[in-house]
Amino acid sequence: ECILSGIMSVNGKKVLHMDRNSYYGGESASITPLEDLYKRFSLPGTPPESMGRGRDWNVDLIPKFLMANGQLVKMLLYTEVTRYLDFKVIEGSFVYKGGKIYKVPSTEAEALASSLMGLFEKRRFRKFLVYVANFDENDPRTFEGVDPKKTTMRDVYKKFDLGQDVIDFTGHALALYRTDDYLDQPCQETINRIKLYSESLARYGKSPYLYPLYGLGELPQGFARLSAIYGGTYMLNKPIEEIVIENGKVVGVKSEGEVARCKQLICDPSYVSDRVTKVGQVIRVICILSHPIKNTNDANSCQIIIPQNQVNRKSDIYVCMISSAHNVAAQGKYIAIASTTVETPDPEKEIKPALDLLEPIEQKFVSISDLFAPTDLGTESQIFISRTYDATTHFETTCDDIKDIYKRMMGSEFDFEEMKRKKNDIYGEEEQQ
Repeated sequence: ECILSGIMSVNGKKVLHMDRNSYYGGESASITPLEDLYKRFSLPGTPPESMGRGRDWNVDLIPKFLMANGQLVKMLLYTEVTRYLDFKVIEGSFVYKGGKIYKVPSTEAEALASSLMGLFEKRRFRKFLVYVANFDENDPRTFEGVDPKKTTMRDVYKKFDLGQDVIDFTGHALALYRTDDYLDQPCQETINRIKLYSESLARYGKSPYLYPLYGLGELPQGFARLSAIYGGTYMLNKPIEEIVIENGKVVGVKSEGEVARCKQLICDPSYVSDRVTKVGQVIRVICILSHPIKNTNDANSCQIIIPQNQVNRKSDIYVCMISSAHNVAAQGKYIAIASTTVETPDPEKEIKPALDLLEPIEQKFVSISDLFAPTDLGTESQIFISRTYDATTHFETTCDDIKDIYKRMMGSEFDFEEMKRKKNDIYGEEEQQ
């Protein structure tokens, strides 16, 4: 919602942004001080002395990293919201296999040294990566007999004679699919995802992921500032009493007895329970540790992916870990957040393989959230509802949703280049000098 209010303000729309919470970012806020996190999860008492100063903590409720070459980074660069944020590269990406974790090879040298695969497998995998890097959907000479719109990914793996383990980590740790459904779909999407991963990796070298200092809560605040620069108004602590509808169309929002009139409304599912449907659940467990995760070379930040095959599930389990290096925890402390899509009546048991990798855990906070999707696309009502944050550990699906809402509201595709031009029109040349 904050990103959209920023983008709509740049587009010349008059934006009023209300939030019933006292902090920015709604569901995806970073909670500070630590005392507030204890309250939020109804834990008795206050954090122990050993946790350090409460205000040294900024704990994300929804863990996600940014792909260095991904859509959110483009949105940040084009809107210049980057001037309000500082990022660090996540130190490594790991994948779980047979009860152990291995670094996802990020260079040719690492791929050759990796114990994830045998010698001949490595050579085949390298051939495959070279193929993907050269693949250009507009140049059939790069296809080598593969039809990007027809050939399935399963067949592409066969073509390079890749074994099950390599398929697992390519699909889940590089292309970042949550399930194996992609295997029988046309390969173009998967090849583009692997390209995105390698191009993101190429930018900084350690991993393809970035993370903002002081936590993800900085992102919505950055876009709220962008909105304000373009005349948008932001109100926190603003209770929403009702959404006013006339003849099936939104005309305003009632708050504290007054109605703010509007032509279009953007909101998350929690404001319109009658216009959304439940599509699943996600379990997230926030863990506070006093040690880096074992077998990660003492990284102060990392991602671990547990492919579903390895734990007999349909969907992957993720761990995102950050620490005091990102100004989100007290000195010497680490925050690891495990998450997955719920598949059984016992979600805590489902996430156990991830928690086992984190032991000993000093304190954990468990949340199970319902996932909602809009049943109303807004065509008639002009109410545009975002989807709940899913279990993925990067913002690509969130950005797809933003672009989808933009298209439904504006009737045209979201265009990064146009965004850039609009900004230059307003700021003019004086910025460049």
